[in-house]
Amino acid sequence: MRKTPKPHKLPSGRWRIRWPDGAGRYKSATYDSHNDAMAAIHKSLVEVHEFKLGLRPAPPPKKTFQELADSWLTTRALHKRSKDADVSRLRAHLTPVFGKLPLQEITYARIEQFKAERAGLAAATLRHLLILLGTMLKHAHRLGWLPVLPPIDKPKVRINNVDYAYLHSAAEIKRFLNAAGEEGADTYAMYATAVYTGLRQGELAALTWDRVDLTRRLITVDRSFDGPTKSGDVRRVPILDVLLPILRDLRLQVPGNLLFPNQVGAMFQPKDRIFCERFRRVLTAAGFEKPVGKRQVHYIRFHDMRHTFASHWMMQGGDLFKLQKILGHKTTELTLRYAHLSPDAFAGDLARFDSFVIEAPAVVRKLPVRRVAGGRQES
Repeated sequence: MRKTPKPHKLPSGRWRIRWPDGAGRYKSATYDSHNDAMAAIHKSLVEVHEFKLGLRPAPPPKKTFQELADSWLTTRALHKRSKDADVSRLRAHLTPVFGKLPLQEITYARIEQFKAERAGLAAATLRHLLILLGTMLKHAHRLGWLPVLPPIDKPKVRINNVDYAYLHSAAEIKRFLNAAGEEGADTYAMYATAVYTGLRQGELAALTWDRVDLTRRLITVDRSFDGPTKSGDVRRVPILDVLLPILRDLRLQVPGNLLFPNQVGAMFQPKDRIFCERFRRVLTAAGFEKPVGKRQVHYIRFHDMRHTFASHWMMQGGDLFKLQKILGHKTTELTLRYAHLSPDAFAGDLARFDSFVIEAPAVVRKLPVRRVAGGRQES
């Protein structure tokens, strides 16, 4: 039977106790008086007894943020499409600050200090960092490594105020797709499908003919590079008149099930040239570059073809809620960024103040006087 721990008097006059917790790990503490030390002993014995009876959870293991990061990257982030972004944010911002800290020391105050130290970052960047930190701490909580989650106040970023790039006119779209056609029929077909459907790059890469109904003119979107779509939902996207002949021609040219296979018949991957170098080459050929300092910057990114579709959908009088379903947005918040492009956005508001009209007061203007020959004046 284990003996009850007793206080030990130190040369400084303080009293030290050492006791095993519920998991059998020894802890120690010092107190000013013998009575305080005995009270702490009795409290620890009660806690151990409650743990053995199942009335108290086991004390958390001593884990650092670095150990949490290692666990996160090898389990939760392993199959995330944004794993590279997680790695970058951890390496550049989170691990240098929190890496050596025990998880219990990542408190609200310490997180606020981190925010102050990163005040120079864009609000959206800081928000992404705090979202990742919070998600990782929740992971630690589920593992039993962190008893209490600290609150995290994230900066608000109004999505509708975030600017985005897109091809602004039918003429720009034609220039872009004509340049894509010079790269080959497969490139033209993929880029045209991106512009006319708003599909994400992974959804285009994973699209198969059994998901394309040319008769009902619907595309079923339920896959991406490494599994389900970003939202995890299945959605239906209409095949517009302008896209239908392109897909019919493509069906005759592509023998396999993938609409857009690579040269060996397999699915394109995120960093393949058709999404990077080839895309930039098409932009250059179409004249979509602008000078920034000493270098040329391309007009749009591949993802901006999704913005191009959404923007022209609204400019052509498309329904906002249908657009939300086509794009796969969970809420209307993201879709609302395109609402102002509708030609009817303010159509019903132009006469809203007509009842306030009053007759404008008469204005008397004095005409300028000019001299003419003979000394006479005319007005």
